[in-house]
Formats: sequence, structure tokens, C-alpha cells
Amino acid sequence: MASSMKDIKLRIHSVESTMQITRAMELVAASKLRRAQERMERSRPYFEILHETIHDIAGLDDTILSPYVMQREVKRTCWIVIAGDRGLAGGYNNNIFKLVHAEAADREMIVVPVGKKALEYYRHKNIPVWSGAYQEAGAVTVGDCFTMANMLCRDFRRGEFDEIRIAFTTFVSALSQTPTTMGLLPIVVDHSGQGGGRSGTRITYEPDSETVYDMIVPEYLGGLIYGALCESFASEQGARRMAMDSATKNAGAMIDDLTLRYNRARQGAITQEITEIVAGAQYE
Repeated sequence: MASSMKDIKLRIHSVESTMQITRAMELVAASKLRRAQERMERSRPYFEILHETIHDIAGLDDTILSPYVMQREVKRTCWIVIAGDRGLAGGYNNNIFKLVHAEAADREMIVVPVGKKALEYYRHKNIPVWSGAYQEAGAVTVGDCFTMANMLCRDFRRGEFDEIRIAFTTFVSALSQTPTTMGLLPIVVDHSGQGGGRSGTRITYEPDSETVYDMIVPEYLGGLIYGALCESFASEQGARRMAMDSATKNAGAMIDDLTLRYNRARQGAITQEITEIVAGAQYE
């Protein structure tokens, strides 16, 4: 009985130590989440203006022959997959991998993994990696995104892959994050002539709209990647905060259960000692 009580007490101390760690990680994630949300909100206007400009130019000029809008048979897809640098974030990483796997449907692909977990996953699966330079998602800067975008546009023009897609996690709220995929290149535009800018007036581009378009697309792609990175980083912190909150509550419930078991064992030991004393007194 004494041994059982000692084991329970050691287990309680162990769970208490774990609960302190999960509570600390929850607080750190909550702090990072606030900063990540601010960065995400700052990045959205830039992306929205670029997105509008890209579609305005192509929508007004249906003679644009840019390689970025030319549809071709898809034989090989380049996937930019944004995951986390660490685990302990619930299903955050696995959900994005499952989504990419479902959409890729065993077609030929090459991956740009962003985040340590993405790099480890695709190397383990022996899937070709375009670059392993972005293995720390938290350290990827806006400059890195534009550098990546320029190199991807170069390889796309060369025909090394036929489309570029990105997989990331959309930040809905601190309690909800949704894995998402989006096509980046080739750009699908509306040639109905309805994209004439916010004011509805025609805009003249110098030297011509196609040249301006080809110059803007890499910037547009970099803005998209950076926006997706901000969304994913905020989602990771939200998922980790939720996971650590759940772990802390589970640890508290486990401590309550172990404490109850300890008290019962202690009460049983005391009852047994009293019984032995009473029994011994009867023989005196």
C-alpha cells in the first residue's frame, strides 16, 4: 500500500511539472498570436491592391500573351507548402499535408517546403524538393518571399513545371484555422472587360500593358506567398494555444483523479492500521 501511495504521489508531481510546461507554452503562443495577427492585418492591404491591379490589367487587355496567363497541359506541379517549425499544435501540420496529398492525386510534383516540419515530411516521402532554404517558417522574411517568387517565375517560364500552387492555413479566428490551397500560376483572368479599376476608367500602361504585367507578376506572387505565410504563422500559434490549453485542462483533470486515488489509498492504509491495532488489543 505504501508503495502504491508513493507511485501515485510521484505521478502527481510528474503531471504537475508537465502542466506547468503546457501552461507556459500556451502563454507564449498567445503572445506570439497577437503579434502574428498584427503582421497579418498589415500585409493584407498590400496583397489586395496587387491582386486587383493584376486582374485589372489582364481584364482590360485580352491581347496579353504573357507566359503567366497562358494555359498549358499540366504535367508537373510545383507546390509551396507552408507548415510549422515545431509540433504540439494539434492537427495543424498533418491537416495541410493531407490536403496537399488529396489534391495532388499522385501526379508528378515538386515541393517548396516552408517550415521544418514540411521539409522533414517531404524528404521522408522522397518527394523532390525545389529548395530546402526555407526550413524555418518563423525566420522567412518578406524579402525571402520575393526572392522565392522571382526564382519560381523564372523556372515557370522555362517550363520546369506547368503550374504553381500554394498550400497554407487560413486564419479564421483564434479558435478556428482552415487548411487551404490556391493556384498561383498561370493566372486565371476575366476578359469580360469589367476589370477597369476601382473607378471604372481605363488605364494606359507604359511602355505597354504586357511589359508592365510581366514585371508585376513576380511582385504579386511574392505578396501572395508572404500573405499566406502570415496567415499560416498566425494559424500555427492559434492551433498551439488551443492544443496547450486542452493539454493543461487534461493535466488538471488527471491530477484531480490521481489525488482522489491517493486519498483513497491513504484512507485505506489508515483504516488497515486502525484495524490491526484494534485486533492486537483484543489479544492482550
